[in-house]
Amino acid sequence: MHVRPAKFFDENGRRLDGRLPDEMRPVDMKVGVLSNADGSAIVSYGKTKVLAAVYGPREPLQKYTVLPDRASLFVRYHMAPFSTEERKSPVPTRREVEISKVLREALEPVVITELFPRTVIEVYVEVLQSDGGTRTASATAASLALADAGIPMRALVAGVAIGKVDNVVVLDLNEPEDNFGEADMPVVAAPDLGLITLFQLNGVMTVEETQKGLDMALKAISELVEKEKQTLRSSIEEVDVE
Repeated sequence: MHVRPAKFFDENGRRLDGRLPDEMRPVDMKVGVLSNADGSAIVSYGKTKVLAAVYGPREPLQKYTVLPDRASLFVRYHMAPFSTEERKSPVPTRREVEISKVLREALEPVVITELFPRTVIEVYVEVLQSDGGTRTASATAASLALADAGIPMRALVAGVAIGKVDNVVVLDLNEPEDNFGEADMPVVAAPDLGLITLFQLNGVMTVEETQKGLDMALKAISELVEKEKQTLRSSIEEVDVE
């Protein structure tokens, strides 16, 4: 059971985990973590850990999903039963179905599906540990896994959640801030294209707060995409050495 903290900021303006309002949690990325997938990645934003696996392009099992001019992009977002404090049912929830759809729509603008007509590209995202920001960490992990699979992409995407807590706009929400804050604004973008592929707002923020939050998000996303590129470069260099 989640209990609202007595306060979200200390006397120095730092958050519950010691971060400043515009500070990300520690981020870790690794690709090629699953040998039986065409591409895979694990991404951590603080305690939130997400695993993504990509299969394809390949012939779809259900022929009705075939598109004559491009590949179908299938995305499944799922939270493992052990990912939360209280055991979660393994059965997909309405929220997981909705986030699966949102993630697919966030990835479609950057995946060059028209190169592979009549096939399917499958992306499976498993939340291993949840501490806020799972959909945005999932977008980052999926982007990395697609690149690791060699799927042609117009650009990499990454995501981060902005929120408002005690009337302060903060970057990269953790679980208490997500549960008890006044607003949650997930953003996914492709900085190299100047393109926002996901923008949602749950709660109430003023125009000024929304703009401030968006500026914070895009700055952080640019840094995340650079980290994705470095992770991919390091993976290639390791293969070359071997």
